Amino acid sequence: MKFKKLIFAAAAAGFLCLHYFFPGQPVKISIPEGAGAGQAASVLKRDGVILSASWFKLLVKATGTGKRIMRGEYALRLHMSGEEALWRLTHGVYVSSVRVVIPEGWRMEQIAERLGANGVTDAARFLQLAREQKMEGYLFPSTYHLKENMPPQEVINLLKSEFDRQVMPLFSKGFPQGMDERKTLIIASIVEREAVDDNERPLIASVYVNRYRKGMPLEADPTTQYALGYWKKALTYKDLKVKSPYNTYVVGGLPPGPICNPGLSSIQAAQAPANIDALYFVADGKGTHIFNASYKEHLKAKRRVEQAAHEGGQ
Repeated sequence: MKFKKLIFAAAAAGFLCLHYFFPGQPVKISIPEGAGAGQAASVLKRDGVILSASWFKLLVKATGTGKRIMRGEYALRLHMSGEEALWRLTHGVYVSSVRVVIPEGWRMEQIAERLGANGVTDAARFLQLAREQKMEGYLFPSTYHLKENMPPQEVINLLKSEFDRQVMPLFSKGFPQGMDERKTLIIASIVEREAVDDNERPLIASVYVNRYRKGMPLEADPTTQYALGYWKKALTYKDLKVKSPYNTYVVGGLPPGPICNPGLSSIQAAQAPANIDALYFVADGKGTHIFNASYKEHLKAKRRVEQAAHEGGQ
Protein backbone atom coordinates (compact mmCIF):
# COMPACT_ATOMS: atom_id res chain seq x y z
CA MET A 1 0.00 0.00 0.00
CA LYS A 2 2.79 2.36 0.95
CA PHE A 3 4.57 1.48 -2.28
CA LYS A 4 1.49 2.44 -4.33
CA LYS A 5 1.25 5.76 -2.47
CA LEU A 6 4.90 6.46 -3.20
CA ILE A 7 4.38 5.65 -6.88
CA PHE A 8 1.34 7.95 -6.98
CA ALA A 9 3.21 10.76 -5.21
CA ALA A 10 6.18 10.44 -7.56
CA ALA A 11 3.88 10.49 -10.59
CA ALA A 12 2.06 13.57 -9.28
CA ALA A 13 5.33 15.33 -8.57
CA GLY A 14 6.61 14.49 -12.03
CA PHE A 15 3.40 15.74 -13.60
CA LEU A 16 3.53 19.05 -11.71
CA CYS A 17 7.21 19.49 -12.51
CA LEU A 18 6.64 18.96 -16.24
CA HIS A 19 3.51 21.12 -16.17
CA TYR A 20 5.00 24.12 -14.39
CA PHE A 21 8.68 24.04 -15.24
CA PHE A 22 8.93 22.30 -18.63
CA PRO A 23 6.04 23.52 -20.80
CA GLY A 24 5.66 22.13 -24.28
CA GLN A 25 5.92 23.36 -27.85
CA PRO A 26 4.91 26.89 -28.88
CA VAL A 27 1.33 27.36 -30.00
CA LYS A 28 -0.60 30.37 -31.29
CA ILE A 29 -4.10 31.03 -30.05
CA SER A 30 -6.67 33.72 -30.75
CA ILE A 31 -8.86 35.29 -28.08
CA PRO A 32 -11.89 36.95 -29.69
CA GLU A 33 -13.30 40.37 -28.84
CA GLY A 34 -15.31 40.39 -25.63
CA ALA A 35 -14.20 36.92 -24.53
CA GLY A 36 -14.81 36.23 -20.86
CA ALA A 37 -13.22 33.69 -18.56
CA GLY A 38 -15.32 30.81 -19.84
CA GLN A 39 -14.63 31.38 -23.52
CA ALA A 40 -10.92 32.02 -22.92
CA ALA A 41 -10.67 28.86 -20.81
CA SER A 42 -12.33 26.84 -23.58
CA VAL A 43 -9.89 28.15 -26.20
CA LEU A 44 -6.87 27.47 -23.98
CA LYS A 45 -8.05 23.96 -23.11
CA ARG A 46 -9.01 23.12 -26.70
CA ASP A 47 -5.59 24.13 -28.02
CA GLY A 48 -3.72 22.25 -25.29
CA VAL A 49 -2.31 25.32 -23.52
CA ILE A 50 -3.85 24.48 -20.15
CA LEU A 51 -4.94 21.15 -18.71
CA SER A 52 -7.97 22.37 -16.77
CA ALA A 53 -10.52 24.94 -17.92
CA SER A 54 -12.17 24.78 -14.49
CA TRP A 55 -8.93 25.70 -12.70
CA PHE A 56 -8.38 28.61 -15.10
CA LYS A 57 -11.87 29.95 -14.40
CA LEU A 58 -11.30 29.62 -10.65
CA LEU A 59 -8.08 31.63 -11.01
CA VAL A 60 -9.94 34.36 -12.91
CA LYS A 61 -12.64 34.50 -10.23
CA ALA A 62 -10.12 34.55 -7.37
CA THR A 63 -8.09 37.37 -8.95
CA GLY A 64 -11.02 39.36 -10.33
CA THR A 65 -9.34 39.64 -13.73
CA GLY A 66 -12.22 38.58 -15.98
CA LYS A 67 -12.66 42.03 -17.52
CA ARG A 68 -8.91 42.36 -18.14
CA ILE A 69 -8.60 39.44 -20.57
CA MET A 70 -7.56 41.09 -23.83
CA ARG A 71 -8.45 40.09 -27.36
CA GLY A 72 -5.77 39.22 -29.91
CA GLU A 73 -3.34 36.51 -30.98
CA TYR A 74 -0.97 35.10 -28.38
CA ALA A 75 2.20 33.06 -28.61
CA LEU A 76 1.81 30.54 -25.77
CA ARG A 77 3.03 26.99 -25.16
CA LEU A 78 1.44 23.60 -24.64
CA HIS A 79 0.91 22.55 -21.03
CA MET A 80 1.41 25.99 -19.49
CA SER A 81 0.22 26.65 -15.96
CA GLY A 82 -3.11 28.38 -15.71
CA GLU A 83 -1.46 31.16 -13.71
CA GLU A 84 1.03 32.02 -16.45
CA ALA A 85 -1.59 31.80 -19.21
CA LEU A 86 -3.86 34.19 -17.30
CA TRP A 87 -1.01 36.65 -16.71
CA ARG A 88 -0.23 36.72 -20.43
CA LEU A 89 -3.85 37.23 -21.44
CA THR A 90 -4.31 40.09 -18.97
CA HIS A 91 -1.02 41.79 -19.86
CA GLY A 92 -1.31 41.62 -23.62
CA VAL A 93 1.80 39.51 -24.36
CA TYR A 94 0.87 39.09 -28.01
CA VAL A 95 2.40 37.21 -30.94
CA SER A 96 3.76 40.43 -32.43
CA SER A 97 4.10 42.48 -29.28
CA VAL A 98 6.05 45.69 -28.86
CA ARG A 99 8.02 46.07 -25.63
CA VAL A 100 7.33 49.53 -24.20
CA VAL A 101 8.86 50.84 -20.98
CA ILE A 102 6.92 53.56 -19.17
CA PRO A 103 9.32 55.10 -16.62
CA GLU A 104 8.22 56.25 -13.19
CA GLY A 105 7.46 59.95 -12.97
CA TRP A 106 6.45 60.54 -16.58
CA ARG A 107 3.50 62.75 -17.40
CA MET A 108 0.75 61.87 -19.87
CA GLU A 109 2.37 63.75 -22.76
CA GLN A 110 5.59 61.75 -22.45
CA ILE A 111 3.72 58.44 -22.30
CA ALA A 112 1.63 59.35 -25.34
CA GLU A 113 4.76 60.30 -27.27
CA ARG A 114 6.49 56.99 -26.50
CA LEU A 115 3.41 54.94 -27.40
CA GLY A 116 3.09 56.79 -30.68
CA ALA A 117 6.80 56.47 -31.49
CA ASN A 118 6.55 52.68 -31.01
CA GLY A 119 3.51 52.40 -33.26
CA VAL A 120 1.32 51.18 -30.42
CA THR A 121 -1.47 53.73 -30.73
CA ASP A 122 -2.43 57.19 -31.94
CA ALA A 123 -0.55 59.51 -29.59
CA ALA A 124 -2.81 62.55 -30.03
CA ARG A 125 -6.01 60.60 -29.44
CA PHE A 126 -4.48 58.76 -26.46
CA LEU A 127 -3.53 62.07 -24.88
CA GLN A 128 -6.94 63.58 -25.56
CA LEU A 129 -8.75 60.66 -23.93
CA ALA A 130 -6.33 60.52 -20.99
CA ARG A 131 -6.91 64.23 -20.30
CA GLU A 132 -10.69 63.93 -20.62
CA GLN A 133 -10.72 61.01 -18.18
CA LYS A 134 -8.25 62.69 -15.79
CA MET A 135 -5.86 59.74 -15.97
CA GLU A 136 -2.72 61.57 -14.85
CA GLY A 137 -1.38 59.52 -11.95
CA TYR A 138 -3.26 56.36 -12.94
CA LEU A 139 -1.19 55.33 -16.00
CA PHE A 140 0.97 52.94 -14.07
CA PRO A 141 4.69 52.94 -14.96
CA SER A 142 5.92 49.49 -15.93
CA THR A 143 7.19 47.40 -18.85
CA TYR A 144 4.38 46.45 -21.20
CA HIS A 145 4.12 44.14 -24.20
CA LEU A 146 1.61 45.77 -26.52
CA LYS A 147 0.31 45.30 -30.04
CA GLU A 148 0.75 47.77 -32.83
CA ASN A 149 -2.18 50.01 -33.71
CA MET A 150 -4.15 49.39 -30.54
CA PRO A 151 -7.22 51.55 -29.87
CA PRO A 152 -6.13 54.36 -27.50
CA GLN A 153 -8.84 53.52 -24.98
CA GLU A 154 -7.64 49.92 -24.83
CA VAL A 155 -4.14 51.09 -23.94
CA ILE A 156 -5.50 53.44 -21.27
CA ASN A 157 -7.54 50.60 -19.80
CA LEU A 158 -4.49 48.34 -19.73
CA LEU A 159 -2.31 50.88 -17.89
CA LYS A 160 -5.13 51.69 -15.48
CA SER A 161 -5.77 48.00 -14.80
CA GLU A 162 -2.11 47.60 -13.85
CA PHE A 163 -2.54 50.53 -11.45
CA ASP A 164 -5.56 48.81 -9.92
CA ARG A 165 -3.65 45.54 -9.58
CA GLN A 166 -0.59 47.07 -7.96
CA VAL A 167 -1.98 50.00 -5.98
CA MET A 168 -5.55 49.30 -4.90
CA PRO A 169 -4.57 46.51 -2.45
CA LEU A 170 -2.25 49.05 -0.85
CA PHE A 171 -4.94 51.73 -0.68
CA SER A 172 -7.36 49.26 0.90
CA LYS A 173 -5.22 49.47 4.06
CA GLY A 174 -6.23 53.10 4.63
CA PHE A 175 -4.62 56.52 4.50
CA PRO A 176 -2.84 58.98 6.81
CA GLN A 177 -5.04 61.30 8.86
CA GLY A 178 -6.77 63.87 6.67
CA MET A 179 -5.77 62.11 3.46
CA ASP A 180 -7.66 60.03 0.93
CA GLU A 181 -6.88 58.20 -2.31
CA ARG A 182 -6.69 61.30 -4.49
CA LYS A 183 -4.65 63.37 -2.02
CA THR A 184 -2.26 60.49 -1.42
CA LEU A 185 -1.72 60.05 -5.14
CA ILE A 186 -1.04 63.78 -5.57
CA ILE A 187 1.58 63.70 -2.81
CA ALA A 188 3.08 60.54 -4.34
CA SER A 189 3.43 62.25 -7.71
CA ILE A 190 5.34 65.14 -6.13
CA VAL A 191 7.56 62.72 -4.20
CA GLU A 192 8.30 60.88 -7.45
CA ARG A 193 9.65 64.04 -9.06
CA GLU A 194 11.58 65.17 -5.97
CA ALA A 195 13.23 62.00 -4.68
CA VAL A 196 16.54 60.65 -5.90
CA ASP A 197 17.37 58.35 -3.00
CA ASP A 198 14.66 55.72 -2.39
CA ASN A 199 15.26 55.92 1.36
CA GLU A 200 14.19 59.57 1.34
CA ARG A 201 10.79 59.07 -0.25
CA PRO A 202 8.93 58.68 3.11
CA LEU A 203 10.81 61.73 4.46
CA ILE A 204 9.87 63.92 1.50
CA ALA A 205 6.29 62.68 1.68
CA SER A 206 6.20 63.62 5.36
CA VAL A 207 7.31 67.19 4.64
CA TYR A 208 4.51 67.75 2.13
CA VAL A 209 1.88 66.07 4.30
CA ASN A 210 3.01 68.18 7.27
CA ARG A 211 2.84 71.39 5.24
CA TYR A 212 -0.59 70.47 3.89
CA ARG A 213 -1.94 69.77 7.37
CA LYS A 214 -0.64 73.11 8.64
CA GLY A 215 -2.17 75.02 5.72
CA MET A 216 1.25 76.04 4.43
CA PRO A 217 1.94 76.41 0.69
CA LEU A 218 3.66 73.28 -0.54
CA GLU A 219 6.19 75.31 -2.58
CA ALA A 220 7.13 72.22 -4.59
CA ASP A 221 9.24 72.90 -7.67
CA PRO A 222 7.83 69.92 -9.64
CA THR A 223 4.31 71.36 -9.47
CA THR A 224 5.57 74.59 -11.03
CA GLN A 225 7.35 72.58 -13.71
CA TYR A 226 4.07 70.82 -14.43
CA ALA A 227 2.31 74.18 -14.67
CA LEU A 228 4.88 75.29 -17.25
CA GLY A 229 4.07 72.24 -19.37
CA TYR A 230 7.47 70.54 -19.23
CA TRP A 231 10.17 69.48 -16.77
CA LYS A 232 12.34 72.58 -16.65
CA LYS A 233 15.52 71.93 -14.70
CA ALA A 234 16.33 75.37 -13.33
CA LEU A 235 13.30 77.43 -12.35
CA THR A 236 13.52 81.22 -12.29
CA TYR A 237 11.72 83.62 -9.95
CA LYS A 238 9.48 84.49 -12.90
CA ASP A 239 8.58 80.80 -13.26
CA LEU A 240 7.60 80.61 -9.59
CA LYS A 241 5.01 83.35 -10.17
CA VAL A 242 3.25 81.68 -13.10
CA LYS A 243 -0.51 81.71 -12.62
CA SER A 244 -1.73 78.13 -12.45
CA PRO A 245 -3.64 76.00 -9.93
CA TYR A 246 -0.66 73.64 -10.17
CA ASN A 247 1.86 76.26 -9.05
CA THR A 248 2.07 75.60 -5.32
CA TYR A 249 4.18 78.71 -4.82
CA VAL A 250 1.16 80.94 -5.55
CA VAL A 251 -1.80 78.75 -4.49
CA GLY A 252 -2.41 77.03 -1.19
CA GLY A 253 -3.27 73.41 -0.58
CA LEU A 254 -2.72 70.57 -2.99
CA PRO A 255 -2.74 70.97 -6.77
CA PRO A 256 -5.93 69.81 -8.53
CA GLY A 257 -4.45 66.44 -9.44
CA PRO A 258 -1.27 64.36 -9.72
CA ILE A 259 1.58 65.95 -11.68
CA CYS A 260 2.96 62.68 -13.06
CA ASN A 261 2.45 58.93 -12.90
CA PRO A 262 4.31 57.75 -9.79
CA GLY A 263 5.75 54.32 -9.15
CA LEU A 264 4.79 52.01 -6.32
CA SER A 265 7.60 53.12 -3.97
CA SER A 266 6.47 56.75 -4.06
CA ILE A 267 2.85 55.74 -3.52
CA GLN A 268 3.89 53.61 -0.57
CA ALA A 269 5.81 56.57 0.85
CA ALA A 270 2.82 58.90 0.50
CA GLN A 271 0.55 56.38 2.16
CA ALA A 272 2.97 55.80 5.03
CA PRO A 273 5.10 58.97 5.39
CA ALA A 274 7.93 59.08 7.90
CA ASN A 275 7.02 60.13 11.42
CA ILE A 276 9.00 63.38 11.48
CA ASP A 277 8.01 67.02 12.05
CA ALA A 278 10.14 68.44 9.22
CA LEU A 279 8.63 71.20 7.09
CA TYR A 280 11.63 72.01 4.90
CA PHE A 281 14.32 70.22 2.95
CA VAL A 282 17.17 71.31 0.72
CA ALA A 283 19.30 69.29 -1.70
CA ASP A 284 22.78 68.75 -0.31
CA GLY A 285 24.42 68.43 -3.73
CA LYS A 286 25.15 64.74 -3.13
CA GLY A 287 21.85 63.26 -4.25
CA THR A 288 20.17 63.51 -0.84
CA HIS A 289 18.53 66.25 1.24
CA ILE A 290 18.80 67.98 4.59
CA PHE A 291 15.50 68.07 6.51
CA ASN A 292 14.51 70.62 9.15
CA ALA A 293 11.43 71.57 11.17
CA SER A 294 12.69 75.13 11.74
CA TYR A 295 12.86 77.70 8.96
CA LYS A 296 15.87 79.25 10.69
CA GLU A 297 17.72 75.92 10.61
CA HIS A 298 16.60 75.43 7.02
CA LEU A 299 18.24 78.72 6.01
CA LYS A 300 21.45 77.67 7.78
CA ALA A 301 21.44 74.40 5.88
CA LYS A 302 20.96 76.24 2.58
CA ARG A 303 23.89 78.50 3.33
CA ARG A 304 26.12 75.53 4.19
CA VAL A 305 25.18 73.82 0.92
CA GLU A 306 25.80 76.99 -1.10
CA GLN A 307 29.13 77.54 0.62
CA ALA A 308 30.23 73.96 -0.02
CA ALA A 309 29.23 74.29 -3.67
CA HIS A 310 31.17 77.55 -3.99
CA GLU A 311 34.28 76.10 -2.36
CA GLY A 312 34.02 72.98 -4.50
CA GLY A 313 33.97 75.10 -7.64
CA GLN A 314 37.11 76.96 -6.78
